Amino acid sequence: MYRAAFTGSFDPLTFGHLDIIKRASALFEELFVVVAVNQEKKYLFSAEERVSMVQELVKPWKNVKTVFCDTLVVDFVKKLHIPVLIRGVRGVVDFAYEYELALMNRGLDPQIETVFIVADPAYFVLRSSSIKELASFGGDISSMVPPLVAEALKIKYHG
Repeated sequence: MYRAAFTGSFDPLTFGHLDIIKRASALFEELFVVVAVNQEKKYLFSAEERVSMVQELVKPWKNVKTVFCDTLVVDFVKKLHIPVLIRGVRGVVDFAYEYELALMNRGLDPQIETVFIVADPAYFVLRSSSIKELASFGGDISSMVPPLVAEALKIKYHG
């Protein structure tokens, strides 16, 4: 069985993330969306909130599962026998970062492959940090995130 993992902090999940999930789910028999912890990030949403939103939003794809990871991703996917990591790439800056990460992961476990999926141009500039900033000022984010996420952001910032 071909299994893959799409990892990220998903703080919050965007239409760009959903596009990568949709496309990756068509390529693999089983796709795990791994809500991971990055020690260098400060999160707006708790791990539980992020997992819950992702679980709800991936329901249309029967071969997609949501899991939480607070360890090294390579160790986590190895334990689940997942040989492929999916990474979304928007541009050259993303690619440089993701390429280095892929090399590091390969150094940790040569059996793990990284597959890059190029972002759809419609979602090219969607960064979670920019969306959070716009939402904090009450800006319209409806074209960037699903309604569930837009409502959660509204509650976080404006009660």
